[in-house]
Amino acid sequence: MLETFTPDTFSPRIGETFTVESGTDRLVIQLAEVEVVGPGSDAGRVQFSLTFTGPVAPLWGQRTYRLNNRALGAFDLFLVPLGARDEQMLYQAVFT
Repeated sequence: MLETFTPDTFSPRIGETFTVESGTDRLVIQLAEVEVVGPGSDAGRVQFSLTFTGPVAPLWGQRTYRLNNRALGAFDLFLVPLGARDEQMLYQAVFT
């Protein structure tokens, strides 16, 4: 499923919530930005990143999580915490 994702998959989802799951713990984050980073290694594929905002605490570490969105359904995604800004934690996922 991840290989079919493009910036156009996520751009209409800006402002929507995604539920992050780890065991029985859940975190609700919001998609804040979709940024095209450059051409990918595969022909026709572009590199892009997603930035999500969530609560400052608890901080969820860098790893692969199960995300769920009403429109996109459930999928696994590697998230990296970037730090806090404006009293929200930023998380990023990069597609290469």
